[in-house]
Amino acid sequence: MDRIEAMRVFCAVVEAGGFAAAATQLGVSTSAVSRHVAQLETHLNVRLLNRTTRKVSATDAGQAYFERCVQLLIDLDETEAAVAGEAHRPTGRLRLSAPIALSIHRLAPALAAFQQRYPEVTLDVALSDNVADFVDEGLDLAIRAGRLGSDNLVARRIDTARLVLAASPAYLKTHGVPMHPEALADHNCLGYSYAATGNLWQFEGAQGETCAVRINGAVRANNGMLLAEMAACGDGIVHVPDFLARPLLDSGRLEALLPEWSYRELPIHAVYPSRRYLSAKVQALVSFLTDWFATGDAT
Repeated sequence: MDRIEAMRVFCAVVEAGGFAAAATQLGVSTSAVSRHVAQLETHLNVRLLNRTTRKVSATDAGQAYFERCVQLLIDLDETEAAVAGEAHRPTGRLRLSAPIALSIHRLAPALAAFQQRYPEVTLDVALSDNVADFVDEGLDLAIRAGRLGSDNLVARRIDTARLVLAASPAYLKTHGVPMHPEALADHNCLGYSYAATGNLWQFEGAQGETCAVRINGAVRANNGMLLAEMAACGDGIVHVPDFLARPLLDSGRLEALLPEWSYRELPIHAVYPSRRYLSAKVQALVSFLTDWFATGDAT
């Protein structure tokens, strides 16, 4: 038995004063109306209606039940209307996970602009370079850099970065400048713990030739900002996204290496569990970030 539907039918009978009138009002058969009421009475184990050949009226229990049902159905309809309205209007709390360095160097101004455009959305941002679990973390959306895993998530590319190879002038003066990717095997290369390719650094030459080098180094870390700063302090060679390296390159604390070899692209995606029932707030943020980076507002 559909209890909500049975309540609606019962209320219609009381308001219309009979089964036939209620059936006409609801657009169903009289027998269907009678069946709903009978099922409701059986479920409650109480007689709700007095039935005579001339009219139908509510019993004392039926009248009390009718009054409560009317208010309950009003509340239910208002709740559904409110939820349906929110589904089309960006509002409420949005739980977002994103990498630390990307958030600080690229995402922060975009999120600030988004929040100003959609003030009814409350952003709850969890920064981590590890891949967060949507269920455990209660996430609505995650921003991920690099190659995606095999989890069943919907992904939309919102931006693309490039990995830059760099070292400090002091390190290069002491240890020499590598002239080919293979020479990196003889250098102290600072490794990123969450790199999709592990300690294998990949490059592509101008003629399409490729080179993959398994690097060695005395440092591994799960944060690219730390690695870039350690490289700028002369500790070794680093392979980090361009948005991380750019300030250090511009200041002269780092020098780009092997410019004739192109560095691997680093795709940046917005990922979420499903396209179905995607909330308006998530749709709004994904579209906003896509447009933001496409139009260059991030610079």
